[in-house]
Amino acid sequence: MHIENVGDYLKKNGIKPSVQRMKIFQYLLDHHTHPTVDDIFQNLSPEMPTLSKTTVYNTLNIFVSNNIIQEIIIEENEVRYDVVTEDHGHFKCKNCGEIIDFDVNLSKFDLSKLGNVEIDEIHFYIKGTCEKCLEKHN
Repeated sequence: MHIENVGDYLKKNGIKPSVQRMKIFQYLLDHHTHPTVDDIFQNLSPEMPTLSKTTVYNTLNIFVSNNIIQEIIIEENEVRYDVVTEDHGHFKCKNCGEIIDFDVNLSKFDLSKLGNVEIDEIHFYIKGTCEKCLEKHN
């Protein structure tokens, strides 16, 4: 995803573009690591000493509410954030913790057995061992 002007993008999506919000969103654009609140806070606080963990958390909630990022909950005790909001899946390595995006064609899924339902969200997660970790152990 390439966004020319983060401030304009936030405004277009109904979000007041403060310096902190723009920095946090830019961080998500630049780092496709599916970071946690702690990851973002630790990486941005050296350049933004007034940034608080609460501000990061609240900002991410605003972004999620406005559908410009999504929450990823693969482990029960860990919320991560993803700037890619199109349909895709996530593979999490059980050894190194890396999360890798992959394409998912949801039109191939037969959901007709569900009957007349309204689907709000679909999440597709796979856990296993990534290629790098497999190479280290072989």
